[in-house]
Amino acid sequence: MSVLHWFVPWEFSPTVVVFCAMAVVLYVRGARRRPPGFWRQFAFWTGLALIYVALHTYLDYYAEREFFIHRIQHLALHHLGPFLIALSAPGPVLRAGLPLRWRTRGLARMQAGPVWHVLFDVLLNPWVASILFFGVIYIWLWPPIHFVAMLDWRWYRVMNWSVTVDGLMFWWLVLDRRPSPPARLAPGVRVLIALAVAVPQILIGAMVTFARHDLYPIYDICGRAFPSISTMTSQLIGGLVLWIPSAMMSVIAALIALRNWMSLSARGRLPRRGVRGRVSR
Repeated sequence: MSVLHWFVPWEFSPTVVVFCAMAVVLYVRGARRRPPGFWRQFAFWTGLALIYVALHTYLDYYAEREFFIHRIQHLALHHLGPFLIALSAPGPVLRAGLPLRWRTRGLARMQAGPVWHVLFDVLLNPWVASILFFGVIYIWLWPPIHFVAMLDWRWYRVMNWSVTVDGLMFWWLVLDRRPSPPARLAPGVRVLIALAVAVPQILIGAMVTFARHDLYPIYDICGRAFPSISTMTSQLIGGLVLWIPSAMMSVIAALIALRNWMSLSARGRLPRRGVRGRVSR
């Protein structure tokens, strides 16, 4: 089996191709107009590559047939890929990659519309964003729902895209380097929610790891990719992937958010309480 074989899509998805192609074109165009630093570019391209590999290569075949591979796939889609993309702060670069007319008219109108504001005010509320972040994990790992999602290709793609989009939104909130406003969350809140979501992930990871029976028999129905690995061993490894790396990512994100908070404070970019009152006197 050649190396190129691993990059051939198991199931071709036009959505993945279009999404990744648009991201590549916009970032390349934007980087020419607003060149980001090397490490920001490295983080963006690595994150995008991880999402593409997890969604659109032969890895997807094994994710459908082995629980612990499925958890590695979702670690890339929900954590690693979106985390690196958010860390690269690609917003200004992607915006610069848009044609001028789209930036000045189309994008501005969309952002000024009521639907945009309502949608983002709800989804990017710290409580909603935090619950959604670990909630999508709980929903898709609930055995009856997981059974249907792994058996029906339509629900399978909804599952994968939901964790990807949710990861992009959450890590963008937490890793935003700007003061608030224009950032949606205050620097201290970013630290808190990064740590808060670690607890539910640890709990569900421990539940799966220490389960004494097979929670996901769907993998036996589909045919396991590695028959030499027992059902319970695959489940145990998957639980550990869900437990340890996910919690570590939350801690790393909290440390980065704390560093950004300290940097904003050192540069005097945090809002000062009582300034308006002193001026009015």
